[in-house]
Amino acid sequence: MNKSTALLSALAAMAAVNAHAQRDQISIVGSSTVYPFATVVAEQFGKTTQYPTPKIESTGSGGGLKLFCAGIGVQHPDITNASRAIKDTEVAMCAENGVSEPVEVMIGYDGIVLANSNQAATYELSRSDLFLALAKDVPNPDGDGVVANPYDMWSQVNADLPDVKIEVLGPPPTSGTRDAFVELVMEEGCEAFEQINALEGDAKDAVCATMREDGAFIEAGENDNLIVQKLEANPQALGIFGFSFLDENLDKIHATIIDGVTPTFESIADGSYPVSRPLFMYVKKEHVGVIPGMSDYVMEFLNDSSTGQEGYLTDRGLIPLPVDLHTNQQQQVTQALGL
Repeated sequence: MNKSTALLSALAAMAAVNAHAQRDQISIVGSSTVYPFATVVAEQFGKTTQYPTPKIESTGSGGGLKLFCAGIGVQHPDITNASRAIKDTEVAMCAENGVSEPVEVMIGYDGIVLANSNQAATYELSRSDLFLALAKDVPNPDGDGVVANPYDMWSQVNADLPDVKIEVLGPPPTSGTRDAFVELVMEEGCEAFEQINALEGDAKDAVCATMREDGAFIEAGENDNLIVQKLEANPQALGIFGFSFLDENLDKIHATIIDGVTPTFESIADGSYPVSRPLFMYVKKEHVGVIPGMSDYVMEFLNDSSTGQEGYLTDRGLIPLPVDLHTNQQQQVTQALGL
């Protein structure tokens, strides 16, 4: 699409936005991890303003950004939640479709946890253990290079681990949790092995980032409640999700200790837990001032009473940003939205 065509498309889409009588309710998509926080804010927003409660769909971070970047106009969502930062390819896709100014809003932190049923013992794993258990290809135990993952039991990965079948339920590739798990666990874990470090460029990246597909790692969708049900049915299996969801289900599941650190509110906030990440939402600036209440909703999310140090979202498991970063986000987003 050339620049003239893109401009004409953007102008046509803007005309569609301006005919906004079709929709006066904010439309939000995106991350299943951010979904419960966004829902609480939306309910508070609906109670305390003259605007309708926003409609929120849990589509996964990748799925949400795809919908968000598809264009401007009332048929497209106004905001997308994400448990990872937007990728350059997604910024380009947005721009091609007239979404030229997505405003990034960092709302807090979350930890990615592995957990299993309270009926079973707590696992203690390193990130290199997890890489060996879940990578499609692993270091050749008998020599140089890599081989297809031969490990079926945790005890084969590490003799100190139980003689239990490897079975880990996790999110699909469209999930920001999956992206962050690959980056923070798999790619970090693979650095421990000389055979992998001997590989070059794309070959190393592919080995470090590719999950196995033989049944040890099971894509369980975006429904974290379903994963918990499966963990209760199979106590030795592990599930991957955000800390906030673990925190809501401590009566059923407990966390795996990773690299010697238990995920807690405090260990994520102080950075000692190694598998933590920022959470975001992205706002379609072209819709602000057209879809009623958008800027008010965004600022409700950034209010001290919601995402501040003692905000109501901390009771739901959100780890707040440090005070100075939180204040900086308020200032940056206010300026970006022209408020």
